[in-house]
Amino acid sequence: MKPIVPRIAAVHDMSCFGRCSLSVIMPVLSCMGLQVCPLPTAIFSTHLGGFTDIAYCDLTQRLEDFFNHWHQEKITFDCLYSGFLASEQQIEIVSHFIDKFSGNLPLVLVDPVMGDEGKLYSVYTATMQVQMKKLICKADIITPNFTEAGFLLGEQYQAAVEHKDFLKEWLIRLAGFGPSMVVITGIPVAENTLLNMGYEKSSGCFFEVASDYVPANYPGTGDIFASVLIGALLQGKRLPAAMQQAAEFVALCVQTTFAARTPPREGVLLELALFSLCKGE
Repeated sequence: MKPIVPRIAAVHDMSCFGRCSLSVIMPVLSCMGLQVCPLPTAIFSTHLGGFTDIAYCDLTQRLEDFFNHWHQEKITFDCLYSGFLASEQQIEIVSHFIDKFSGNLPLVLVDPVMGDEGKLYSVYTATMQVQMKKLICKADIITPNFTEAGFLLGEQYQAAVEHKDFLKEWLIRLAGFGPSMVVITGIPVAENTLLNMGYEKSSGCFFEVASDYVPANYPGTGDIFASVLIGALLQGKRLPAAMQQAAEFVALCVQTTFAARTPPREGVLLELALFSLCKGE
């Protein structure tokens, strides 16, 4: 029986402080009227940026036990959503998870979280990059940032994009891995502008949503963007409208936080912006 409230399985880590990963994904999607079932890959005392001596619990060895129990209980999902995966084994397990729960054709979003600002995260090996390319083949939609799109395609990073023409080629090539929709986020197209650019394979259409650049870097904004995007798609919106809603909500969070001058490592002041999602704005 199809659930009354759309159900999302979210395979992400949980940072207990710092507003990123599951700690922002769950409230965002809940405010959009969706049930989030977390499948935590690891639990951290804080996120990995700006903190030292972090305490953590790696749940890699329990992931299959958790989702095998879901399968045993005949639990189904309308969406499978994965984010940061910290090892080769975790990527492989998520691939098995998607295979196991794909019988009812859920929407699959893979956010290939691998790096930012032209650099890969320290845990990412060459083998993990290859495995991530295989994982996105199983997705309906992927949301790499500009850095991750370049690494997936083997292309050079540009700190500032002067001519956007090549971005359409990148989107088509990324869709060639398998996804029917691709959104590249955080493209630096001008001194004070970031661009999100999307592609829908079925229509062959490209979409752009620009945001003002704010001179601060907050963790979790990629998680928030992807969550609002998938929430809007599950509400029945088309890709351009979903991109617009996601970009506007992230901008609201960032602008509110920048004005408050809180420490960037604490993440955005999500709590002060969630009302707009609850109201359906």
